[in-house]
Amino acid sequence: MYNTSIFDRSESQLNSFLKKKISNYSRYRNFDFGSSDSNYVSKLSPFISHRIILEYELVSKVLENYKYSEVEKFIQEVFWRIYWKGWLEHRPSVWFDYVKSANRNDNFKDLIKAYNGETKIECFNEWVRELKTKNYLHNHVRMWFASIWIFTFNLPWQMGANFFLKHLFDGDAASNTLSWRWVAGLQTRGKHYLARSMNIKRYTNNRFANIDLNENALPKEESTFYSIENNLLTSNFEPKNENLLVFENDLHVTSRKILFQNYKKIYVLLLSNSNRRIELSEKVINYKSELLNDFKKEFKNNIISVNASNFQELINDIIEIDIIYPFIGENLDFILNFKNEIKQKKFNFIFRKEDIFCFKFAKKGFFNFKKNIPKIIEEFEL
Repeated sequence: MYNTSIFDRSESQLNSFLKKKISNYSRYRNFDFGSSDSNYVSKLSPFISHRIILEYELVSKVLENYKYSEVEKFIQEVFWRIYWKGWLEHRPSVWFDYVKSANRNDNFKDLIKAYNGETKIECFNEWVRELKTKNYLHNHVRMWFASIWIFTFNLPWQMGANFFLKHLFDGDAASNTLSWRWVAGLQTRGKHYLARSMNIKRYTNNRFANIDLNENALPKEESTFYSIENNLLTSNFEPKNENLLVFENDLHVTSRKILFQNYKKIYVLLLSNSNRRIELSEKVINYKSELLNDFKKEFKNNIISVNASNFQELINDIIEIDIIYPFIGENLDFILNFKNEIKQKKFNFIFRKEDIFCFKFAKKGFFNFKKNIPKIIEEFEL
């Protein structure tokens, strides 16, 4: 148990990264030297994925200290998360289809070996142990892990995506789902990512070598073509009611302090595994619970913790409620299912202007999004 709030820890981690490592990020970001202290990644993702740190605030703070040309690669990596979110918002069926097939049990014995880190590939086994104990993996390791899972073990990518969501503190529906699809060769059709023994050896500083991998596998294929479904440009940004619902994946305080002051009651809701289709580990559930507890301490409002079971009872007399939009994923699935069951309730989703502006560039590939990053920075004076 920590003695400081998660908001304080996130600020400390950010300041440390800006002071000690960001200047070498581009050069060394692909290396996993074996310990978080010796690596040059930021390790901010558990905070960013729950918006304890807001992406736009992060970019602004980076640019206060460095020229864009000096930190361009890091800024692009921050915007990858927003791009993935926008891409999935335009094509929610990708999420729905993933969830429907996410609990299949193909190759059951091999799945158990992979889950337990009892395979013939020692680096993979070590990464499983790291994932379960630290609830984090270096981004390059995640790519190797997913590639080995899909192409060497020939396991369903959906089960691997589940495994990451179950154990990662930074688990995010969009980034996780679409990253696994990208490795498999489904996100960009015909272009997959193959882990190679020499690449792993080089970027782990010779810790792992002579790994028996399938380095000649073909990309996975699917028959479904996902076209754009949603138009997000008519979204609402203003409060309309006196009660607000907040989930754990958008908890940034300073950007919404004025907004939060408009409400008589703020409900914070954390789904238990009984209300999820993809099970989370106890450590991840506890981490999310800690986030919400620290969030509540930031306000004097009448903030009420709720769960899926008592939510309906608590808002029984409320006809309309504002909701911080939780994005495509388990939280949105829950609230939309709830709305379908309780048809007399009206929900007003509140979006961020920055997100909606960015999402209009997320209809195609990341290259199209990337070329608009300077425009985004200028639009919001980051």
